[in-house]
Amino acid sequence: MRTRLLCFLFLSTLLLAPFRSALAAWPEKPIRMIVPSAPGGAPDVLMRALSAQLSQQLGVPIVIDNKPGGSYTIGTMELVRAPADGYTLGYGNVVSLATNRSLLPNVPYDVDRDLSLISGTWRLTNLLVVNNDLPVKNVAELVAYARKNPGKLAFASDGNGTTAHLGMELFKSMTGTSILHVPYKAASAGVTDLISGGVQVMMANTPVVTPHVQAGRIRALGITSLQGSSAYPQIAPVAATVPGFEVLSWGGIVGPARLPKEIVTRLNNEIRTALTSPAVVERFKSLGAEPAPSTPEQFRDLSRRETEKWAKVVKFSGAKID
Repeated sequence: MRTRLLCFLFLSTLLLAPFRSALAAWPEKPIRMIVPSAPGGAPDVLMRALSAQLSQQLGVPIVIDNKPGGSYTIGTMELVRAPADGYTLGYGNVVSLATNRSLLPNVPYDVDRDLSLISGTWRLTNLLVVNNDLPVKNVAELVAYARKNPGKLAFASDGNGTTAHLGMELFKSMTGTSILHVPYKAASAGVTDLISGGVQVMMANTPVVTPHVQAGRIRALGITSLQGSSAYPQIAPVAATVPGFEVLSWGGIVGPARLPKEIVTRLNNEIRTALTSPAVVERFKSLGAEPAPSTPEQFRDLSRRETEKWAKVVKFSGAKID
């Protein structure tokens, strides 16, 4: 019996040797990074900054592959179907890892079963912004105007289930206002219509609207973190007018299920290092984002907590994806 066991262990070692060698050599070729949203939005801008640094550290190119559509499901499903070899990774966020679970009647993937959550990467707040011609200068005036004109205002979002969408649904429920939702395929398209007056309100990620606020093309009324932000000291938190109001966006790097533990560990360490790089820190800061690395377990726990939080908003508001 002992002889058979030794033979089995010996054969197993021989069979696993090439696999271990491949893991030790990883990465040996370019890595594809699937971003399930359009170019120019917050996920795309932030992922390009982080991927450039990771590419330097890993010594191979990281190629961004934008796959927008389907409330992040198109790109996420492409990642789910990819080989678990570390050469196809992706971006996961509050939409793909949390709100889709309650908004979509049939989510085509299971976060816990189909994805390896590698590390959180950032948190960022949203800005509540309005068209310059709207006669409001602060959050209180917006609430008063919306109450006097129910259904006459429209807000843009970068799609159903995003924080731009559900954040405004939360705002409406907490202020007793009626504002029409107009979803766009990309945040940049929503901002374009906001500037022109096609819509009047938007609660967008800071990287998307900050340049337009700074250029005076739109007006910022409030920031969606509870205590405000040192990056935007001149903008009061929405919570100063609507007590308890908070909306935070977050994102991270994910992979297909059954990604080898060695690759997950290596990536997690490299991401942590990249998030301390002066170039990444400065780029994030310029866009209002805060580096937020985590362990895989912490990242999965965040996904579950946010799923519960936004499920309540979805149920209360009746929000859905057609």
